[in-house]
Parts: sequence; structure tokens; C-alpha cells
Amino acid sequence: MPVLIVLFIVVIYLLGSIKILAEYERGVIFRLGKLLPQPKGPGIILVFAPIDRMVRVSLRTIVMEVPPQDVITRDNVSVKVSAVVYFRVMDPRRAIVEVENYHYATSQLSQTTLRSVLGQVELDDLLSARDRLNQQLQHILDTHTDPWGVKVSAVEVKHVDLPPDMQRSIARQAEAEREKRAKIIHAEGELQASEKLAAAAHVIATERSAITLRYLQTLTEIANEKNSTIIFPLPIDLMDLLVHGRAEGSGRGEPGASGVVAPAG
Repeated sequence: MPVLIVLFIVVIYLLGSIKILAEYERGVIFRLGKLLPQPKGPGIILVFAPIDRMVRVSLRTIVMEVPPQDVITRDNVSVKVSAVVYFRVMDPRRAIVEVENYHYATSQLSQTTLRSVLGQVELDDLLSARDRLNQQLQHILDTHTDPWGVKVSAVEVKHVDLPPDMQRSIARQAEAEREKRAKIIHAEGELQASEKLAAAAHVIATERSAITLRYLQTLTEIANEKNSTIIFPLPIDLMDLLVHGRAEGSGRGEPGASGVVAPAG
């Protein structure tokens, strides 16, 4: 009977010593207070209590949200900035031995680093150069967490909360920038139109028939209006005769030739 009791206790002890670790888990074993060389898992392992003590460590990527931090930028603008940090444990032994709580330590380090780095940049860089700031934050955090066996893979600035007066200032600045671009585009259009008009004037000046064609085209455009009345001041042939007479008078140097003025259409 005592033998059966002992066997029963041994069986219960062995069953209690069986631990199952998932694929993404590792077991850091302390045997009589000393760290074993290699973590155990995944699968079935034996932990002989009270001689052994096991600490489970997950190797999956942890997504940690950094709460909003009060940051004063280099140009003295007070903002609230929140971020998201992605990290994972690369060395389970160091993550347990080198730091008391690697999750809490990474969280506190992320908050202080966020305030320190973003406090050295201006507001415009904080709003427009987020990729560069994210890389800088990731590099600093990864350097500090490497002794803990923790790898920071990415840091993303999530939200920047601006004061209401600063939001209005940025809106006015954006509106002024849009007006500036509109005026530049309008000026460029005026320049191109003036160049085309100068080219057209040159053609009309060199080709006598061009002014007549333009005159007829203008009459055609006016005639499209049904309620319009078109009055021909002078026949086209007479206008052509006047232009020829002026040109010939100018060639002979006659003093009265320069006084001929064609009637307005």
C-alpha cells in the first residue's frame, strides 16, 4: 500500500512537470537559481519543481502603443504626439536576465526617446518629415534595447495633436500657398498668351490678306448671335484700297499719306 501511494505521488509529480510550449514560445529555465545555457522549446519539456523554475517568453512581434506625450518643438510649439512601436524578443535569456521587465522597460524608453527626439525638430519637419523621424527613433530604440535581446523593428509616429491657434495658422498658410500658385499659373498663362499675340501680330503685319480674313472671322463670330445687327462701315475693297494708298504714300515720302486713318469696324 505505501508503494502504491509513492508511485501515485511520483506519477502526479511527473505529470505536473510536463510543460507544453507553443511554436512561438521559449522557456528560460533556472535550475537551483542558475540559468541553463539554452532556452527550451517548442514542444514538450520537463520542469522539475522546485529545482527548476521556468519563465515563458514569446517570440512574436509585440505592437505597443506609446501614449500621447507633451512635446515642445525647437520652434517652441507645444504638441501632443503618440506613436506605435513594433518589437520582438531575439534572445530570450538576455530578455529575462538583463532587464527586470523588458516590456515595461521598452515602453518607458519609447516615451522618453519620443520626447527627446521630437523636441529637437521644428514643427514643419514633424509634420512633413515623418519617415526620417521614424527611422531615427527606430535606430535609437534598437541601439538601447539590443543589450536586452530585444529588436525594435519599426517606430511610427501615429498622431500629432496641434493647438487650435496653430491649426488656424497652418490653414492660413496653406491658403496663401494655394493663392501664390494660382497667381503664378495665371502669370504664366498671360505670358504665353502675349507671346502668341505677338506672333499673330507679326503675321498680320507681314501678310495683307490676314487682316481681311481676321475681319471676316470676327463678323462670322458676331453673326452667331441672332439678336445682333451688323453694320459694315466701309466695304472691304475700300479698306484694302486705303491700306494700299497709305503704303504707297509712305514709300514716296508724301506728307499727306501719313494722315490717312482707316475707319474703325
